[in-house]
Amino acid sequence: MKHRHSHILSAAVVILSLALVAGAVWLLCRTLPQKRQADTVETLQTDGVFEQPSATVAPEREDPYEGELPAVPQPDTPDTSGEPAPQTPAGGSASGAGISEESRRLAAQALETMTLEEKLWQLFFVTPEAVTGVETATRAGEATRDALEQMPVGGLIYFSQNLEDREQVVEMLANTASYSRIGLFLGIDEEGGTVSRLGQNAALQADSVGPMRDYGDAADPAAVYDAGQIIANSLTALGFNLDFAPVADVASGSSAVIGSRAFSTDASLCASLVRVMTGSLTDGGVVPCLKHFPGYGSASGDDHDGPASVDKTLEELEACDFLPFRAAIDDGAPVVMVSHLAAPNVTGGDTPSDLSSVIVTDILRNKLGFSNVIITDSQQMASITGSYTAAEAAVGALKAGADMILMPAGLQPAYDGVLAAVQSGTLTEQRIDESVLRILQVKAQYGILTAAALNSGDDNS
Repeated sequence: MKHRHSHILSAAVVILSLALVAGAVWLLCRTLPQKRQADTVETLQTDGVFEQPSATVAPEREDPYEGELPAVPQPDTPDTSGEPAPQTPAGGSASGAGISEESRRLAAQALETMTLEEKLWQLFFVTPEAVTGVETATRAGEATRDALEQMPVGGLIYFSQNLEDREQVVEMLANTASYSRIGLFLGIDEEGGTVSRLGQNAALQADSVGPMRDYGDAADPAAVYDAGQIIANSLTALGFNLDFAPVADVASGSSAVIGSRAFSTDASLCASLVRVMTGSLTDGGVVPCLKHFPGYGSASGDDHDGPASVDKTLEELEACDFLPFRAAIDDGAPVVMVSHLAAPNVTGGDTPSDLSSVIVTDILRNKLGFSNVIITDSQQMASITGSYTAAEAAVGALKAGADMILMPAGLQPAYDGVLAAVQSGTLTEQRIDESVLRILQVKAQYGILTAAALNSGDDNS
């Protein structure tokens, strides 16, 4: 009897176990379809990111240049004074945008020590040959020292014939710089591409960058910044402190006079990359000079060869050609070059832009708010020499509002003409002081004018 009960109990346990297993299988069958259904909603769970891995590898480069201009990858010259940046007053321009209070004070101090003659010489940016009288300047010794004492010009520009090899250039520029109490702009055209005085001379051991059009085609601001650093490092290693670059013109097409020197035919893209290049040169310790205002991109001729013009209206220039200049000016660009192009639909005549108060003062100085140094293009070009004497062109540019005359056809005649204009009241000394102060402020900001050199000069006098 007892044995029989044992068999019954065992059977009950087996039946109960089978029931439990069957129940588990039934529950599993009920739940599995639900999980499979959820697994198919991949785009909801991932937002599609993992379905398009290539999106993070090759981002669309054009988007940053539509609408607002992107910021420069690196900041402009750091403000070590701890003082706030100058603000633009309503209806006017800032006093020396991008210039620290310390630089302004030093510039004002230097201006107070200068004679009228010294001030007038500061207005000229010339070749070393124009000062020394030699056929080709490749050395700087006592003759250069004596010449700069007699004619303490604001800056010297060098060309390929002045540059033999690295050692020669370093010595020439170091000596030249030491001869000036105020400090000299030591400039060169180093744009990259077809205009590259350093990159085209292997003996200078300077890295070369390609034409700006290639950078515009790539639309990569990081690459533009790197190119600016390469240029700046090459220049400062040799002793240069100013670069007549970047080209801020907007090309009108492949046949434009400016060619591959401009970043692009797209004005917004040009504005972005010009701003980046300007900031990169500044970060590298080099004074950048934007060129060629009001915009050479659609010029109907080359002003090197004779009169040339741009036929756009002011509204058309504002919508296109002014954009790169405005972008860099808003960031505190130190120097802008004005071309000899006539703009008849803006000024109402055929006056070269650098001799036109409408272009220089009304538009560049007041409308665009540029408060730093305005320099002419070379006044040795046929577009100037064909219609004006050296004195007429120099005086005309200063009356229009320019601060520096680049390469007058004759340095002494140009200087004499400006001096005579001041003596006759055609130009006031106050007007001269305004330009010289701007020049000195930029020199102080970039370490070209220093308190030590200024005080040393006073001690030796």
